[in-house]
Amino acid sequence: MRSSVGVLLAMTALPAFCQDPRPFTNKLSPYVASPARAVDLMLEMARIKPGETVYDLGSGDGRIVIAAAGKYKAKAMGIEISPKLVAAATSEIERAKLSDQARVIQGDVFQADLSGADVVTMYLDTQSNEKLKPRLEKFLKHGARVVSYDYAIPGWKATRIEKIEGRREHPIYLYEIPPAKQ
Repeated sequence: MRSSVGVLLAMTALPAFCQDPRPFTNKLSPYVASPARAVDLMLEMARIKPGETVYDLGSGDGRIVIAAAGKYKAKAMGIEISPKLVAAATSEIERAKLSDQARVIQGDVFQADLSGADVVTMYLDTQSNEKLKPRLEKFLKHGARVVSYDYAIPGWKATRIEKIEGRREHPIYLYEIPPAKQ
């Protein structure tokens, strides 16, 4: 079990995957803001407990990170490739006075060490989810939850699926990492 101090220290240090001076080019999908009702349902489905660590992959403007830290008292880390969106998210985090427990960094989700995550949220397409699946399987521990908005993770069986109505139905998939195979 990680201590809150350790998580805070890890969040304040620049992660190794962000130290590469070259621009990130592994853009997975265009930025589309998740509606507030989708954010709320994603985080509710994840059953976040205070002090848990939430990673939002492709975090955009940081709305999931801010909600996880503000409403659920989680330690929240967003990983976003766009420097403009990172700046906007950082400004919103500061405005919400959540800088001690929330952060969005510029980075590539394919280089991120996700081993500290209790919950991972994402709004990426099915192909990107499939590419990320080996990293999720490698880094996430038993009991970690993965919540995907709109797109399933191929080959994984969701433990819960909810739908949000709009111009079309938008499914939200909850997955739970099983125990490691012996």
